[in-house]
Amino acid sequence: MKKTTSIILIFSTIMAWALVSCIDLEEKVYSDIPLNDFFHTEKDVLMNAGRAYTKLQRYPEEFSLWTLDELASDEMVAPARDDGMVWDNGRWNEIQKHQITPTNKILGLAWNNVFEGISACNEVIYETELSSIQFPEKERIVCEIKILRAYFYYQAMDNWGNIPFTIDYTEKQQPAQKDRKFVFTYIEDEILKNVDKLKDKPTADYYGRVTQGVAYTLLAKLYLNAQEWIGEDKFQLSVNACDKVIALNSYHIENDYFANFKVNNELSTENIFVIPMESILTKDRFYWYTLTLNDASRATFGFKGGMWDEFILEPGFLEKYSDNDLRKKSFLYGQQKDKNGTDIYVDGEPFIYTSTVANYMARKKWEGARCCKYEYQDGLEYYVTDMGNDHVLFRYADVLYTKLEALWRLGRAGEMTGDADLQKIRTRAGLQPLTNADLTTDGFLDELGREFAWEGHRRQDMIRFGAWGKSWWSKPPSGPTAKLFPIPQKVLDANNNLVQNPQ
Repeated sequence: MKKTTSIILIFSTIMAWALVSCIDLEEKVYSDIPLNDFFHTEKDVLMNAGRAYTKLQRYPEEFSLWTLDELASDEMVAPARDDGMVWDNGRWNEIQKHQITPTNKILGLAWNNVFEGISACNEVIYETELSSIQFPEKERIVCEIKILRAYFYYQAMDNWGNIPFTIDYTEKQQPAQKDRKFVFTYIEDEILKNVDKLKDKPTADYYGRVTQGVAYTLLAKLYLNAQEWIGEDKFQLSVNACDKVIALNSYHIENDYFANFKVNNELSTENIFVIPMESILTKDRFYWYTLTLNDASRATFGFKGGMWDEFILEPGFLEKYSDNDLRKKSFLYGQQKDKNGTDIYVDGEPFIYTSTVANYMARKKWEGARCCKYEYQDGLEYYVTDMGNDHVLFRYADVLYTKLEALWRLGRAGEMTGDADLQKIRTRAGLQPLTNADLTTDGFLDELGREFAWEGHRRQDMIRFGAWGKSWWSKPPSGPTAKLFPIPQKVLDANNNLVQNPQ
């Protein structure tokens, strides 16, 4: 993310994130200050609130919730390489096969991603409400952190079902386990109670922060999944929440699909909620280039250092795109070219990324299509200069497709298929607009896959469309219990209030 004079997001070495305009970049470690000395100014309150947002930054890492969700789906895989690398003690294989054990490292870190976010929100809300500092924005800050906490609980409920729950930072006992219905109702109520107090327009000062657009998008997605999660039809409420976002008139479908993922994607009017990233200050957070690409791709992008060459597009997924679908360019496949457009050869061999993998247990170095959905800038080097693109969580295209799906499930998709913004999602990709005939179960799911590939959507979508238990490349059929991930063993050991999810 490029800094502007209208807003400064401070990422210090301790990830203190300031969310105010044009301020002095003075680092303050709040956890080392007595509580009664925490706040003296509005700036202090804002900087402290930013600590909760920094918990989002781990989401796109190698061991993260994004990784867990994507590798368990049919759009990303980490096969063992023929040089013996990547196997990682079978952790990736457990996720691929839906046979995850409670001791899986990625599972544990994904859990930590979410619940550390909840804990940080609880702390920030407690400290902010306790502070005697008064200023006009104080209530709004508390409200936005409450919605951020609801977002973290949304992720927890989605992935683990019945979860430990507390919103009391001072609580000393281990939290009790609550079922999905309880957590669902909490999230819904929290959004409805606080949304009107949030900033309605996504101004530069609120970039990366929770606004009304973020809250209503979260609510729409909550309602869209209600049938799966709590057995209740809330599709009309999902439509209504989408209409709230649309009525803001603040978001628009970009002419260029890839504008949403460029290095300077803070200019996108389609992105609703992002995780701000910066090449130096958030290094070791966003480094997909090294996760997915082979060393030979340095000739294409000018990278430095070695590539890890782990994550590839699941074989078979590329075939969901037609050749004239511009979104297919989210992935590298076929003969690779250098910066000058010249075919790359390595030791006399043409450098070709295949879309197939012959052997799941022995992937060859250039087998598998690779991700290039986010623009790669020159000179990337892991832990020196990592990606500065802001990572996208919610887009306006998601709002429109959420509304379309909710209407489709109500038997009323025809009310929206003529919408100009909806049609633009397809026409900007070089395709004809969706028609009612396209909206079959398989057709709709495939379209969601094409539009939101590697954006963390796929697991939730596949479950909602009844495809999660099916077999796909190197993945056997799985039962209904695989819809939920197991609670990590270390968490169970530390809290005897918890009962493991059925395996």
